[in-house]
Amino acid sequence: QFFVFCHGLLQLSQLLVSGYLKSSISTIERRYGLSSQTSGLLASFNEVGNTLLIVFVSYLGSCVHRPHFIGAGAILVSLAGFLMALPHFITGPYEYDQSVASTFSNTTDLCQPRDPGSWANLSHATCTPHATKENHAVLLVMFIAQALLGIGGVPIQPFGISYIDDFASERNSPLYLGILFSVTVIGPGVAFLLGSAMLRFYVDMDKVSGDEVQLTHENPRWVGAWWLGFLVAASLVALSAVPYFFFPREMPKEVGEVLQVDLLALHTSYFCFPLVLLRNLRHPVFLLVVLAQVNISAMVAGLATFMGKFLERQFSLTASLANMIIGSVNIPGAMVGIVAGGAILRRFQMSLQRCSAMCVLGMFLCLLVAFPLLFLGCPTQKVAGVTYSDRYPQLQPGWALGGGCSLQCDCPEDAYNPICGSNSIEYISPCSAGCRAVTVHDHNSSILIYTNCSCISKDGLVGSATAGTCGTSCSHLFLPFVVLSCLAGILASTSHTPSFMLILRSIQPEDKSFAVGIQFMLLRVLAWMPGPVLYGSAIDTTCILWEKKCDRKAACRYYDNNLFRQRW
Repeated sequence: QFFVFCHGLLQLSQLLVSGYLKSSISTIERRYGLSSQTSGLLASFNEVGNTLLIVFVSYLGSCVHRPHFIGAGAILVSLAGFLMALPHFITGPYEYDQSVASTFSNTTDLCQPRDPGSWANLSHATCTPHATKENHAVLLVMFIAQALLGIGGVPIQPFGISYIDDFASERNSPLYLGILFSVTVIGPGVAFLLGSAMLRFYVDMDKVSGDEVQLTHENPRWVGAWWLGFLVAASLVALSAVPYFFFPREMPKEVGEVLQVDLLALHTSYFCFPLVLLRNLRHPVFLLVVLAQVNISAMVAGLATFMGKFLERQFSLTASLANMIIGSVNIPGAMVGIVAGGAILRRFQMSLQRCSAMCVLGMFLCLLVAFPLLFLGCPTQKVAGVTYSDRYPQLQPGWALGGGCSLQCDCPEDAYNPICGSNSIEYISPCSAGCRAVTVHDHNSSILIYTNCSCISKDGLVGSATAGTCGTSCSHLFLPFVVLSCLAGILASTSHTPSFMLILRSIQPEDKSFAVGIQFMLLRVLAWMPGPVLYGSAIDTTCILWEKKCDRKAACRYYDNNLFRQRW
């Protein structure tokens, strides 16, 4: 029982490390200028190390000290978590365009008279050999950390499950394993809630004082303390690893002979591996169900990675609030669906045909409920020179970056400090709106009012603007979206248990271990690895304004929200 408690705690901590990346993916993109394709590859890279070693480690399972191997794997996972946070400590403070000079910057992005070279130098100030090497170092460290996370996670679940099943009584084993499986579902939800809490803090809380921060949570340039959650999760994993080095290789067995027979069968089966593999891959039920699981798993992998980003962009939510919604609504909804599917199976003692029908019905109802989500979202906000040019004949793409009514202003091409004009139009920066003055709130330096803006006109007068994006004007659609997406997740999850039963009941009893191993191998290679990359690539195709770093595309600043929603 103490081993089950320790293993539940370790699995929860491990899932905090892996799940936390998904909760902070949009923040890391913004901080280091990553495209969604790159961040999707990063999110799935832990599967590479896991896939390469899972077969070999599983083979060694009966020959090694399993608790010690679990502890060693946990140490690697902990190291991976600390490595994920390392880029914050080896890079300089987060830089963003400011309207008010500070101790870190004596420049301003207000409209200034043209002075050749002044803004040009500022625009490329960050494009130095050191900055380029720093960016490459960040990516290298993160990819190594993800690879270590996958390698460290290899022995944790299979060795833990087999250890419990070997030494627990037949009556208690299902209960113990049920506890562990429930933790694997709860873990990602806790990770998103952890992300919600950590991203409320400013990224450089350890480097700058609160008075120096000229951003609020609602500002699209806000970057939360993404690194802090990795430190918390990695520390929990390290603490959870300690007991495993004190567990014995074998516990007193309640049933002594069964273990020996199973191990003999296991060793014999490895000699027949090619025959068993071919037999299972030629089994039509096994192959079709696994291919169905590959499709839904690829979808879930992509959704889980970019759901937070989708909510942020579509409904103008903060990263913290988006994570809270996912962790408290969507993931618990999936848990309800899995439990309900298992309960229905147990209640009606379904045959294979009925299991198949239940899977089809669940997915069909999911499609019906999810179809309206194509239309529940917000259009792209009006951004001068990017998405909006109707009111001004001279307004063309690129106008807001230094042309038209702001022609007299020396605006850098890569300026990004969104403001919302009194005419309800968003401008990329105060300079692009022709704003010449700014007022700072007496009690809060992050609240700024821009005045004397030559590009903003309201009632025939020169207008003003407030810091931050104008946001979207369809908040009334947010609640229906959350309800329908949660319901769709519940319906889709009801097919989880029946699909596993289809596999376990349709193949030969002696092939079960191999079949499940093949199943998870195919899921990793065909779903969990490519899923986030494919979703990230699709999201990148909807970008309409990219941030540029050293003449390369970095993070996306504005998306076409309608295309984003439809392709996502």
